[in-house]
Amino acid sequence: MKCDVISLENKKVGSVDLDEAVFGTAVRADLMSRYVNWQLAKRRGGNHKVKTRSEVQGTTAKPFKQKGTGHARQGSKRAPQLRGGGVVFGPHVRDHGFGLQKKVRRLALKSALSSKQAEGKLVVLENAKMKNPKTADLIKNLGKLGWGKALVIDGPELDNNFQLAARNIMGLDVLPSQGANVYDILRSDTLVLTKDAIEKLVERLK
Repeated sequence: MKCDVISLENKKVGSVDLDEAVFGTAVRADLMSRYVNWQLAKRRGGNHKVKTRSEVQGTTAKPFKQKGTGHARQGSKRAPQLRGGGVVFGPHVRDHGFGLQKKVRRLALKSALSSKQAEGKLVVLENAKMKNPKTADLIKNLGKLGWGKALVIDGPELDNNFQLAARNIMGLDVLPSQGANVYDILRSDTLVLTKDAIEKLVERLK
């Protein structure tokens, strides 16, 4: 499928042929959902922690004698039913991540790219390079382009000037081609791919 290629000044500079196997596949919402859950699960810190009765500081002595007090028998002040005691079945430090097959991840990423193409929210940029790292200059260009909340995916190496100019603009994210992921693609209004990014994504997913 043919797609126009534009410059940062919003001028048409050519066209590119998008591979149907990557940008024209069936959109699988179920696979994209599994991918996003997998991705967000890996981000979780998992550092929540409570103390059990073996970790609470306190005496090991019996609080009072077994019989004759009229109260329920107690063996330790660190027991969970007493104030200041340990917690039963509380959270512990752990990894929330889980496995997801490479085939599923590949198909989910194809679905995300294809969904943006089908919605008309895929833009092909000639290159993401700037002469100077000026945020003001990039903001002027974005005003002409009208992307809104956008994700720009470049080739393996990002242009340092473009990266510096973009990092202070709210709603504009920049990633190298190897960092392309379903979550960031879906949460953006416009997906912007450079010609280098398309080449690397097709090489990675086909």
